[in-house]
Amino acid sequence: MATKNTIVLANGQFPKASYLLDMLDASEQIICCDGAVNKLIKSGREPHIIIGDLDSVEDSYKDKYQDILVQIDDQNSNDLSKAINWCLSQNIEDVIILGATGEREDHTIANIGLLTEYHKKINVKILTDNGVFIPISKSTIFHSKVGQQVSIFSLNPTVKITSSGLKYPLQNLALKGWWMGTLNEALSDEFRIEFEGEAQVIVYILEMGN
Repeated sequence: MATKNTIVLANGQFPKASYLLDMLDASEQIICCDGAVNKLIKSGREPHIIIGDLDSVEDSYKDKYQDILVQIDDQNSNDLSKAINWCLSQNIEDVIILGATGEREDHTIANIGLLTEYHKKINVKILTDNGVFIPISKSTIFHSKVGQQVSIFSLNPTVKITSSGLKYPLQNLALKGWWMGTLNEALSDEFRIEFEGEAQVIVYILEMGN
């Protein structure tokens, strides 16, 4: 299968922001994680693939969409991981994840944390009504707007991070706590996060106006 404009919809809070709904409408392929299909259909949209153990899919939808069900009962991975792995099996290279936050906080933390694992295999980011979570494993330049809020989370507490283009610059600082790189601000139309070697870092950029 050729790479498509693909959105994976997790079963968290359904998007409300107009630009995210526009993305759903423009997507060539919407992959629903289990019960997320219930929310998608209620919004007036149709799924292309439904993946998971299917325990949260309404029975009427199981009948209607039986031809696009991908049942995976493995309890050692969550439904979002199953969807990403399916994308990999289909040679899909880029994925936007929606609905990965909100509702259950433990699911939110797990989904954000798993970004660094997905990033090793596929180009992926999580978009929310408020902003975007972007995983990186090497020094990266980000496009931004003056005043845009930025937070940096390191899953490797010994990796020393340096930033440029942010109001509160990091100077070879190990982010030993998740709070240490939060609540920063872009000073121009780009900023840079630098560290030596590879690491597991997630950058959150708040949409202007939020």
